[in-house]
Amino acid sequence: MQIFTAPPLQVPGFTPAPTPVFLTPFFLRDDDVFFPFSSLSSSALNRRDAVKYAAFSITSAFLLSSCGVGTQNPATSSSTSQAVVDEQSTRTVLENLADQLRSSIAPDQKALRGPNSAADTPEIQPMVDTPTPAFPVTFKDFNGTEVTVKSADRVLALDLYGTLAQQMIALGLGGRLVGRVTSSTEQSLAHLPLVTQNGHDLNAEAILATSPDLVLWDKSNGPIEIVDQLRAAGVTVVVFDHERRMDKIIPQLKAVAQALGVPEAGEQVAARVQKDLDYALQVLKDVAPKGAQQVSFAFLYVRGTAGVFFVLGKGSGADDLIQAIGGKDVASEQNATNIIPATSEALVKLNPDVILTMSGGIKSTGGLDGFLARPGVGETTAGKNKRIIDMGDGQILSYGPNTPAVLLSLAKAAYSTPAGGQ
Repeated sequence: MQIFTAPPLQVPGFTPAPTPVFLTPFFLRDDDVFFPFSSLSSSALNRRDAVKYAAFSITSAFLLSSCGVGTQNPATSSSTSQAVVDEQSTRTVLENLADQLRSSIAPDQKALRGPNSAADTPEIQPMVDTPTPAFPVTFKDFNGTEVTVKSADRVLALDLYGTLAQQMIALGLGGRLVGRVTSSTEQSLAHLPLVTQNGHDLNAEAILATSPDLVLWDKSNGPIEIVDQLRAAGVTVVVFDHERRMDKIIPQLKAVAQALGVPEAGEQVAARVQKDLDYALQVLKDVAPKGAQQVSFAFLYVRGTAGVFFVLGKGSGADDLIQAIGGKDVASEQNATNIIPATSEALVKLNPDVILTMSGGIKSTGGLDGFLARPGVGETTAGKNKRIIDMGDGQILSYGPNTPAVLLSLAKAAYSTPAGGQ
């Protein structure tokens, strides 16, 4: 059976309940998660009930965090009191993770049995002293629109992944945030009000209630009409790239710094993150199992026990993640683009050594046994050996300043002997 090769099919204008309006790429959702993608293969949508998939979320999704009061003036928020994490402290964390990885890699990867969970990485902290923005600044945003930013006293960072807010924190400007999206689970932002609803829909009323003078946005969060409303109300909106990949971490960080009027701070933070990323990738290149011991992975997104079950393929972000930790992405090798339904046939054809997934996904199925009971999982090598590796929903595909630590932590979970395993 040949799969993954059908041409992409767009499904514009789909509007699941309650009434969110989505863009291209559109979004799939369930009760508390969202994921954008640009296309599904026609084979994935040639059944009438396949359209129902669009009522659910499918991927780098994040669990709802508690909502705080959010009435503080940003100038006195807890973010401004965060200590700057120096370069050596960050490197020490990475070196400790690297040492743990080196010392724990099992000599025979094919003999490993049992599941494992990747430890959460440290929360993002400022990487520079709080800079003073220089305004006005004029530039072209990701859409090619010329934008002039005159102030950034009250900022909203609106993207599905929470990456834009993480970058503001790293730049020392987290204290200027006046609201947060569902994905922003950092403790330093917990006091801010949520400006999303029904998972990751932008809430116009909540957004306007924060009185922002600058909004950083990418189309991973919608509806786009709210952005038009903000502009009509005189709020400056800067559009950023919505794709998340290794080679886009640094460019996006610099673009955010430019919009905030702190390009020098952006260069400093970008240089640090690049050094950390280079270090982590070199460690992984040196220690990841190779040759006959190289591990094949598939990243599965699951929510519940019904129809929300997908393979993340080339271009989804999961492919970069797997390659970065030294693994073989079987979905990309078999020409799976973006996402496809994780049918029994598809999983058997992929037959990975290890399955990666989100911790919230495992929990939503009732635990490991529920996940393994999903059709096709138990027929794969990974399922038979219970080689299921999970990591926090808000970390595994975040592609932000903490990605170096995420990679090392995930690799340790993937390549070491699980507790109680073999």
